[in-house]
Amino acid sequence: MFTVLHTALERLIVKGKSLLPIVQGGMGVGISAHRLAGTVASLGAFGTISSVDLRRHHPDLMEKTGRSRDKALINQVNLIALDREIKAARKLSGGNGAIAVNVMKAVEEYPHYVRQSCESGADAVVVGAGLPLDLPELTNDFPKTAIIPILSDVRGIAVILKKWMRKNRLPDAIVIENPRFAGGHLGAPTADRINDPSYAFPTVLEGTRELFKQLGIEKENIPLITAGGIHSHQQFKELLSMGANAVQMGTPFAVSEEGDAHINFKRVLAEAKPEDIVTFMSVAGLPARAVRTPWLDNYLKNEAKLQSIAKVKPCTVAFDCLAQCGLRDGISKQGQFCIDTRLAYALAGDVNRGLFFRGADKLPFGSAIRPVRELIEYMLTGLRPAIEAVTSPGVRLNAEPVPA
Repeated sequence: MFTVLHTALERLIVKGKSLLPIVQGGMGVGISAHRLAGTVASLGAFGTISSVDLRRHHPDLMEKTGRSRDKALINQVNLIALDREIKAARKLSGGNGAIAVNVMKAVEEYPHYVRQSCESGADAVVVGAGLPLDLPELTNDFPKTAIIPILSDVRGIAVILKKWMRKNRLPDAIVIENPRFAGGHLGAPTADRINDPSYAFPTVLEGTRELFKQLGIEKENIPLITAGGIHSHQQFKELLSMGANAVQMGTPFAVSEEGDAHINFKRVLAEAKPEDIVTFMSVAGLPARAVRTPWLDNYLKNEAKLQSIAKVKPCTVAFDCLAQCGLRDGISKQGQFCIDTRLAYALAGDVNRGLFFRGADKLPFGSAIRPVRELIEYMLTGLRPAIEAVTSPGVRLNAEPVPA
C-alpha cells in the first residue's frame, strides 16, 4: 500500500481535485499504462495512461488480433484494453491523486478514445498532437471529466481558448510543452521551428497570463503545466516562480521501476548520451525526438530515398492508426515507416528494431532506474536518494532482439 506524499508547495487543483504539482506525461505505445499511472496517482500526483494500442499489454487481446487485418476488430479490442487499463490504474491508485488519459488528436480513433476514457472513469482527458477544437463536444456528456489541451505557444493557446469560449467551455488546465526539449511528437510544425524563442517557458507563461486578462478569464484560475526537459528540483522551483502551477515529465517517469515498458526500453533511454538523441519527421507529420538505435540510424540514412519514392499504399498492418500517415498516404515530406510496429518493438525491449522516443535533456538520476516515489520526492524536496553504483551491464545497441 502506498503512502500519499505531501508538500508545503501550492497544490495543483484540477476539477476540484487537490494534487501534488507533478504530472506524469502520457507515452505510447504502452509505455505509460496502468502500473505507472496508478503508482503516480497513488502518491497523490497526476498519472497518465497513453491511449494508443493498449491491446499490447493484454495477451488475450493480442491473441485475437496479433495477425489480424480486421481494422474494426483491432479498434474494438483497443477500447476494451483502454477500459481495463483505466480501471486497473484507479484500483492501484487507491482513490488518491488523479488518472488522466492522453489521446493524440492525430490518431484516427481519437473521438472513440476520448469517449471511452470518459465512460471508463478517467479523471481527465489530455489531448496533444493537434488542436482539439472539438474536445468540448466530445466530452459534453461527462461534466466531471477534466479536459486539458497540450499546446506549445501563446498563439495556439489563444486559438483553443477563443474556440472553446464560443462553446461556453474553458480548459480545466493547459499543458505548455516546449518542443526544444520534449520527447516523442513535438509541438512545432516543422523541425526548423523547434528552437523558436516563442516556445520558451517564460514567454509562454507570461503571454498566457496576459491572454487570460485580455479575454476576461484571469479569475478562472486555469492551471498552467509546463512540460519538456524538466529534470531537477531547481528547474521545478524556477518554473513555479515564473507562474507555472505544476510540471509534467515524461522520460524520467518512463525509466522508473514502475514504468510499463521492458527493462531494455528503460536502459536505452537512461543510458543515451546527448549525441545519441536525434530529431526527425514522424509519419504523423510532426517532428519527433528519439534515441538513435540501429533501426533509426538505418532509417535516417535511407530516409531521403524512401521519401523520394513515397506513394499511396494500403496500411502495412491494416490498422490505420493515424488519421494521416506519411507511409500509407504517400506524403513525401513525412516519415516513411510504420510507427505502431516500431513503438511496439520498443515496448517489448527490442533494441535493434524499436523506435525509442526520449526527451533531449539529462535525467534526474542519470542512468539509474529508480522508483516513482523517489522521483516525485526529489522533484518536490531536492533530496536525492542514495543511488548505488550500477552493477548490471548496460544495453548494447546491437543486442539480440527480444521477440515481439
